[in-house]
Amino acid sequence: MIKQGMRTALMALALAGGMMASAPAHAEGTLTVSSPQDPGSWDPVDTFLVNWASVATNIYDGLTYRGPDTKLVPGLATSWEVLDDGLRIRFALREGVTFHNGEPFNADAVKFTFDRLMGEEGKKGPQRSNYAAIDHVEVIDDYTVDMHLTQPDPVLLTKLAGYGAMIVPPKYIAENGEDYFNAHPVGTGPFKFVSYEPKVGIKLEAYDGFWGDQAKISNLEYRFISEPSTAVAELQAGRVDLVIPPTIPIGMIPTIEEDPNIQVVTTASPTVYALRFNTANGITKDERVRKAMIYGVDRKAIIDAVLGGQASEIVSFQGELSFGYDPSLEPLPYDPNKAKELLAEAGVAPGANVQINIRGNDSTFNEVAQAVASYLQIIGLNATIKPYETNVLLNDIIPQGKTGEMFQQSWGGWTLDFDNTAYFMYHTGEKWNPYDSDPKMDELLESQRAITDQVKREEILREIANYAADRALEMPLYNLNAIFGLSNRVKNFIPVPDSRLRLNEVSVD
Repeated sequence: MIKQGMRTALMALALAGGMMASAPAHAEGTLTVSSPQDPGSWDPVDTFLVNWASVATNIYDGLTYRGPDTKLVPGLATSWEVLDDGLRIRFALREGVTFHNGEPFNADAVKFTFDRLMGEEGKKGPQRSNYAAIDHVEVIDDYTVDMHLTQPDPVLLTKLAGYGAMIVPPKYIAENGEDYFNAHPVGTGPFKFVSYEPKVGIKLEAYDGFWGDQAKISNLEYRFISEPSTAVAELQAGRVDLVIPPTIPIGMIPTIEEDPNIQVVTTASPTVYALRFNTANGITKDERVRKAMIYGVDRKAIIDAVLGGQASEIVSFQGELSFGYDPSLEPLPYDPNKAKELLAEAGVAPGANVQINIRGNDSTFNEVAQAVASYLQIIGLNATIKPYETNVLLNDIIPQGKTGEMFQQSWGGWTLDFDNTAYFMYHTGEKWNPYDSDPKMDELLESQRAITDQVKREEILREIANYAADRALEMPLYNLNAIFGLSNRVKNFIPVPDSRLRLNEVSVD
């Protein structure tokens, strides 16, 4: 909840130093990171991808910052004050900050960033609706801005710490154009852009003018390695120092643990996995069929057999870290007889075909999907698995409504608030909801966004979770730990739950 009482603590933190710079240290060495996906654009308004954030958190800053401990602290804003019953937030901005191109950071840059996000450029990407409460930003002076809202947004301060809210340089974009900016990012973060080769990798170097703690490494390089076995082999060979989620298959953890030069580091994560249903076409248009498929799959057995203790069962599309999680919500039990009854009631003939679309490079989920298909075979459904290259599945197949009856959806839930998941998954017209339109669901989703009373808001979020489960909009599967592969030459690495890694504190031997 956004509270007036928050101000004092935040301002005290800012005055005490917050994230202010320590004395610059000499940066040396190169850290090489394996990332499973090239986001295709480095513009904050163009993306939703965790693999974008794992890189871009080192290039950009937001007005706020949330680190590995999940606590919100000052970023490019040193303090903020919530005014007018939550309809206006005044930010005091950090002075003396420059973008990587030498352009000064100031109130004009903040206004430009949000005008752009809420304008035509932002409209082209997936981030705009996440910041829909923002009406406009008003410049008060060079280092003070007022953010005017159409309604209170209790999660906005967290949203300002990532993705579409990252502050961008107005003059640089005006001079070079949007397409150039997509491939040549400039921010105020601890590392600056050097080069980018699509599908291959991106190279960064320490930015000596960074306002915070100077990087302890001179170069930060990301290689896009989609094949998990290749990423692990490169880690073993010493050509990669860090492999980030969701690359490492559960089955390869023992291989890493047996190597004395590398290790597995895990932490609790908000990332959840489900098989979502096509509710508009085919046999899964019928709610009875969707519930039959859930009854027909022993999800706990799959978790125990495939995931080796690195995941927990979920009932709704969120884990325990999520605000809105309902511990009293019970899953549909494994009951193949009940599944067969519902299929017969819905008039589904034995041997009916269903297609499951998955990410081709996710070997762990491929095993999960194979197990799901086997269970569906038992209740009389002929399930086939169709893998896609990740970017094709996420940018074409799902948003365009071209999936089969079921499709893989994983979601980071990086705000640790169910709104950030549920609104994108269930609201009419959203990119990740190509099939369903439910006025009751839309009303619930919209109503909780305007409520600052967190008790009331939590009640509505739990109602949303229960309603989605009652309609069987997806087959909830599991909440997976964040699993990192790490070379022993890397020092001071702290795993983060949401993969938004800021690596200026890391050093290498």
